[in-house]
Amino acid sequence: MRIISGKYKGRRLVAPKNLPVRPTTDMSKESLFNILNNHFHFANLKVLDLFAGTGNISYEFGSRGCEDLTCVDANYSCIQYIKKTAQELNLNITPIKSDVFSFLERHRGNYDVIFADPPYDMAEKDFHRLVGLIFTQDLLDEQGVLVVEHSKHTPIKDLENFAYYKNYGASVFSFFEYPEIEDEA
Repeated sequence: MRIISGKYKGRRLVAPKNLPVRPTTDMSKESLFNILNNHFHFANLKVLDLFAGTGNISYEFGSRGCEDLTCVDANYSCIQYIKKTAQELNLNITPIKSDVFSFLERHRGNYDVIFADPPYDMAEKDFHRLVGLIFTQDLLDEQGVLVVEHSKHTPIKDLENFAYYKNYGASVFSFFEYPEIEDEA
């Protein structure tokens, strides 16, 4: 995996082979960040990376100037790799070892961008639960975006707050946002 843009552009990172991960491909990641770049100034973002795996997405945010990153993953080795890599790159990443659902149920915070990359074989009901918890716990800023990476075989576009999706081969990024409230003048 490599960092696409920013301070560490072109930097290759090699995760240990034994991590149970499926990192977002460079092509998909570049497309995702092109979309996000049109909506956000990265330096001011507060980002939550769920099912963080290697931390691939967080390093990209950090390289682009984001200074408030939280990574959540249940795997101890993934969290250790994220800690080590964040220190090497001098990025302000807070890695948390936790089951994502337990974290979401008890956590209080507000994020501009929440990225979730759960296992592609996660049950459909758990995708629904994931999106539901983020909105019912008010973890997303009113102007923020939730991005869920999933298989093209996982139907989640009927969920509340779904905005749009982008397809990249076998991977899909589904974007969720609060509906815009129109001013009454």
